Amino acid sequence: KSGTNDGQSASELISRRIDELGDWRGDTLGWMRKLIKDADPDVVEEWKWTNPVWSHDGIICTGESYKKAVKLTFPNGAALKDPARLFNSSLEGNVRRAIDIHEGDTVDEKAFKALVREAVAFNRSSRSK
Repeated sequence: KSGTNDGQSASELISRRIDELGDWRGDTLGWMRKLIKDADPDVVEEWKWTNPVWSHDGIICTGESYKKAVKLTFPNGAALKDPARLFNSSLEGNVRRAIDIHEGDTVDEKAFKALVREAVAFNRSSRSK
């Protein structure tokens, strides 16, 4: 059952989730995972709240999958520069922002990687305070 770790590492659980989805959502989550790792080779994969979480000096983003979307939630998204306007969900809040990706959507890879690096820089600056 997803969410139980059965002694598996977070990376194994994330791979299992991607495989279990078995459709465009799994492909999308796998693609976004690759972009996150490309943007930050030192990223730490975690499994929290029965979802993938990517961290570096704090959470970068979570990856949730729903029937009609893959949602990447950045807990400090409101503090990040997003010139490409990737954030398209949770825009009303004061702190978090999310990117909802629907079947057939494309995401600007360069802009997404820049957003991941921006989140890491934010985490680092927050920790040093």
